[in-house]
Amino acid sequence: MPHDITADPPTRETPATRPAAVAAIADWSARHRALAIGGWLALVALAVLSGAIPPGEQADARDPGEAGVAEDRIDAAGGYAVRENVLIAADGDFADDPAAVAAAEDLVAALTAIPEAVDGIGSPLGEHGERWIAADGDAALVTFAILGPDAAYDANLRAVLDAVASVQAAHPGVAVLQAGDATLSGAVDAGIKDDMRRAETTSLPLTILVLLAVFGSLVAAGLPLLLAATSVAGAFGLLRLLGHWVPFNSAGSAIVLLIGMAVGIDYSLFYLRRFREERAAGQAPAAALATTARTSGHVVVASGLTVIVCMSGLLITGIDVLKGLALGTVLVVGLAVLGSVTFLPALLAALRHRVDAARLPWLGRRRIKAEPSRFWGRVAASVVRRPLATGGLAAVLLAIAATPVLGLRLQDAAVTASLPPGASPAVDAAVAMQEHFPGAATAARVAVAPDGNGALDPAAVDAAVEALHAAAAASDGRLLEPITATAVGDAVVVRVPLAGAVTDPEADAALAHLREEALPAAFGPVEGADVAVTGKTALPHDFTRQLSARAPWVVAFILLLAFALLAVTFRSWAIPLASIALNLLSIGAACGALAWVFQGGHLEGVLGFTSYGGVVGWIPLFMFIILFGLSMDYHIFVLSRVAERRRAGAANRDAIVGGVAASAGVVSGAALIMTGVFSVFVTLSAIEYKMLGLGMALAILIDATVVRGVLLPAAMSLMGDRAWGKAVPTGG
Repeated sequence: MPHDITADPPTRETPATRPAAVAAIADWSARHRALAIGGWLALVALAVLSGAIPPGEQADARDPGEAGVAEDRIDAAGGYAVRENVLIAADGDFADDPAAVAAAEDLVAALTAIPEAVDGIGSPLGEHGERWIAADGDAALVTFAILGPDAAYDANLRAVLDAVASVQAAHPGVAVLQAGDATLSGAVDAGIKDDMRRAETTSLPLTILVLLAVFGSLVAAGLPLLLAATSVAGAFGLLRLLGHWVPFNSAGSAIVLLIGMAVGIDYSLFYLRRFREERAAGQAPAAALATTARTSGHVVVASGLTVIVCMSGLLITGIDVLKGLALGTVLVVGLAVLGSVTFLPALLAALRHRVDAARLPWLGRRRIKAEPSRFWGRVAASVVRRPLATGGLAAVLLAIAATPVLGLRLQDAAVTASLPPGASPAVDAAVAMQEHFPGAATAARVAVAPDGNGALDPAAVDAAVEALHAAAAASDGRLLEPITATAVGDAVVVRVPLAGAVTDPEADAALAHLREEALPAAFGPVEGADVAVTGKTALPHDFTRQLSARAPWVVAFILLLAFALLAVTFRSWAIPLASIALNLLSIGAACGALAWVFQGGHLEGVLGFTSYGGVVGWIPLFMFIILFGLSMDYHIFVLSRVAERRRAGAANRDAIVGGVAASAGVVSGAALIMTGVFSVFVTLSAIEYKMLGLGMALAILIDATVVRGVLLPAAMSLMGDRAWGKAVPTGG
């Protein structure tokens, strides 16, 4: 009878030694299952409750660069520099359209009637009214500041919205469209909340269906879901607690949620699959758990540590919002690892054979029987026979897929490009406003504050603002009107519309002109004035600039630490180098696809987005970090199976084929779940989430198929015994 190289190696008896830490913890949990299960649930409950205990405000994220300085000065002066804009479209020339003029008059009257809520009204009906009329004359703009402080702001905003709505109702034949600081921020917040709800409601049913397909049993499918749900709940509770000291942006909640679901289920798959294999091999539940802890438990801890190390690289960026995202991901991954070596072994010890209860008809028996994959075994066998040809072809194809990265342009999406048409009336209004008054709804905000040596001279500030009007007229269209000034405490916030599409190269050039030429010339004569620029162009510009400057250090940090972790895990120099190279290749191919789709404008109708000619600045680096960590799960798991066969005396090629075939069920199931979970991002409204979802799903799919099935076996076959150094590693 021919030898089956895909079968698991026989379990060897080893002398009694002090068990490894992971195996010891899992063994204790299995023997004290009530205490382990109760302790885990108590820990999660305590984490959830801890978020509501401390009083006080959550920590605010400080933006990087000059924009962050400007935001700090505005906050220190009182924080209220909220300005709104209302576009009134005319039928032909505004001055010759009685209906449009009447709408403008009624709007100005309605706003003037609420002086406790509104200040600084600018319109075509007032002084220098030509500044509030579009260059082609077919539209007019009314701008105004909404007053604070906190106790009154919400009521003032409601009064403003009611006033604008009343004018819209009174003039149904005239387009009266509102967009500005408050309405656009509200649109973004509403979009994030809607996306979060959609991610939660979509990812859970999808995950359940895939788990049922992978396990074929209701009980077995429920265990990964239970671990993932408790890990995510505990992480969010701790985030609320730590958020008093470390800023966490609500936009990162969906990312933490889906990463938590992915890794929690991933680690459970590793455990459950191995437990089933050992039970099928005839081991008693206790012995099967011990073997699972020594092998898959070791893999889970190594994989989790790799993800945590990679995510900690975000701290090097020095950007507060990314620090919060790193904290959230580290917490959810850390809890998932802890639950995998305590809570999960205790549950398996309690359930024993009942883990396969409630089998699904037709599917259950086939899924519960843990067998090596014949398909991937045949693929791996074919690869190791011709490793140079098959591996080289796969590498060339991935390199070709990565070529669009060479033309990658990092550019954050303006709010008008982030959300799709029809998602928000304020965003649609801003799009229309951009056509008639470029930059008005997203103007640069110039914070002019005293330098600490006395108050600002109002006359000098007024003269500087007038000089800025003159500078705009002579700027060759880079700085636009209407330029407005609003007093905020002892500071002044001057708004300057910029040319371009908010975050494109033209807008960046206009920002540079404002910072380097126009403002020094206008405000240079104002004694004791500190000037800094923020706004919807300056904030992403400064963010991307700092991120790009720190990115090489982040990448170097991750590569070095990942190399060290893999070298310790497998006691080899060659395996870490090969794994890192293969991961970079798959991530490069995914980023290439990202650039081709979103920067190149392909598949817009299918994915529901409108290309703005760039890729959000933080996404490639974030993808590199999280994918480098997550994809190592597969490499560590597959390589650990290969190492087991090498320890059992199998030839190198037999060990490779057997390891790939034996791990295929887990890797394929985990990849299917993670791809499905991250694909949920593609269905969300914000283009940032679509980019992240498509890039992550593609990278995981590539890693679980081309890399794991072709490139990794080819590389291991070409390296031969050199891959393992002087000795085959233990553990894993």
